[in-house]
Amino acid sequence: MKAMILAAGLGTRLKPWTDHHPKALVPVNGKPLLQRTIEYLQKFDITDVIVNVHHFADQIISAIEKNDGWGSNIAISDESEAVLETGGGLINARWYFDDEDFLLMNADILTDLDIYAMAAYHQRHQPLATLAVTNRNSSRYLLFDEKNNLCGWRNDKTGEEKRSNSNPVFTKKAFSGVQVLNPAIFRHITQRGKFSLIDVYLHLAEKHPIPCYDHSGGRFIDVGRPEAIEQAAEMFK
Repeated sequence: MKAMILAAGLGTRLKPWTDHHPKALVPVNGKPLLQRTIEYLQKFDITDVIVNVHHFADQIISAIEKNDGWGSNIAISDESEAVLETGGGLINARWYFDDEDFLLMNADILTDLDIYAMAAYHQRHQPLATLAVTNRNSSRYLLFDEKNNLCGWRNDKTGEEKRSNSNPVFTKKAFSGVQVLNPAIFRHITQRGKFSLIDVYLHLAEKHPIPCYDHSGGRFIDVGRPEAIEQAAEMFK
């Protein structure tokens, strides 16, 4: 299985670090997030990885080259001219993927999610995408119906909500920023340029099952905020 690590974001929540560095190189216990993510993927025999870059792209490329990809085969998807968000970033890296399922994950999370188990779940059900989630508290949630298929999105702070159907029964889950995708999804993505994958999933969910894989109980942290770096250092010693 190949993987893509989303590392192009501006990391505005991590200022002042991101005034001079990319968020993917934030150190946690002496190791940058990107290295930790690459080594995490290696535990599941994933060594072919593409990384998209934009903000301080040269620093990320230099770190990868200096460290020989930390033991993995790393390709670069260059978004230097314009950051493309998650959906546009994936389309820009489409050339890298073949006809097998692949993993897509954010660079600013740390987790012990069992990718073997998630990939097996995805292969049993063969959806276009399987989304990793937990029951943790969040300001934004994905909504799933009684069959654990995506049916909406909600921002609890603003009250904004997007629904794929009118089913009144749903469960809120926090998205972990990890997903296993069937390459057939590329045939269904019509957007180009800068766009969000969540919007793609919500649109696809109107006609296609987009299930969740719940890994609640395991370790997970979003290292997108300065105060989370110390928490991550304690959680992932």
